[in-house]
Amino acid sequence: MPDVLKNDRFLRALRREPTDTTPIWVMRQAGRYLPEYRATRARAGSFMALAQTPEFACEATLQPLERFELDAAILFSDILTIPDAMGLGLSFANGEGPQFAHPVRSAADIAGLAVPDMDGKLRYVMDAVRLIRRELHGRVPLIGFSGSPWTLACYMVEGQGSRDFATLKALCWNAPKLAHQLLDTLARSVAAYLIAQAAAGAQALMVFDTWGGLLGPAPFREFSLRYMAQVVAALKANAHTRDLPAILFSKGAGQHAATLADTGCAGIGLDWTTDLAEIRAAVAGRVALQGNLDPAVMLASPDVIRREARAVMDSYGNHPGHIFNLGHGITPDVDPDHVKVLVDEVHAYGRTLRGS
Repeated sequence: MPDVLKNDRFLRALRREPTDTTPIWVMRQAGRYLPEYRATRARAGSFMALAQTPEFACEATLQPLERFELDAAILFSDILTIPDAMGLGLSFANGEGPQFAHPVRSAADIAGLAVPDMDGKLRYVMDAVRLIRRELHGRVPLIGFSGSPWTLACYMVEGQGSRDFATLKALCWNAPKLAHQLLDTLARSVAAYLIAQAAAGAQALMVFDTWGGLLGPAPFREFSLRYMAQVVAALKANAHTRDLPAILFSKGAGQHAATLADTGCAGIGLDWTTDLAEIRAAVAGRVALQGNLDPAVMLASPDVIRREARAVMDSYGNHPGHIFNLGHGITPDVDPDHVKVLVDEVHAYGRTLRGS
């Protein structure tokens, strides 16, 4: 496993160190907008087979790096691997998103959950991480990731996707002790999962709190932030992850940036509804910021993409600690050529900002 990275911009930015230009990677950069990904998905036969076969997962992870000068790779996987390993029966219906055969609804359901065996039902993820690290040959760092405890709980209790995940919210109001029991089990599971990914070769870790923004300020702190903080504390206490940077991305929760920074994470991901200049002031240089171009901009013309990318970078300013990304995942209808426009513009304008 190579020890020397050929391109460490992403990691340097997470440490808020100077870089020659602004690093960029894109959420869902391995995805349906790429024809080669669609071909790999067809060969795999199903999304689950694609995600659970290390060779296919490695292939999907590396595909965008062959097209674009990205500064990081991210493990191709799904955020719901942990609940699937807990025996909830994950499946993906065409056009309907994830579904669980056995939703978690009762005290007995919650009591029956345990931290999965990382070398058992989740071994395929670690095998994929090891394979990807080997195949990267030190080209760029590899990001490992997990869904946040709150976001995993949303799907586990609802049993499928939802606009408001009201079933879990009702559990929080009606039986907060049960909700906390569930979230604690998930926080311990997420920490163990990320530690295992790091031991297998992940060089940075990211927690996707996709549904944190559904919560009001006090419930966010109680049911989402608290458990992300628990995960970060566990990472800092473990030898495999003590020195690895962690990024927390809580969609729709930019107003909580300062308290997210209090967790001790290295970086905060931001969606497009927040202003980078305001958040940079709020966190006072304690963390790197990642984001935050509106993904819909990628459907616009190349000139608009360049203009909007420069606007995001101008908002952050000529300061260390910015990682360019979209404010959420890239959508399947984006022209891959538009991604090249974005990546090239970020690197070119980033050099201009730094006077290099």
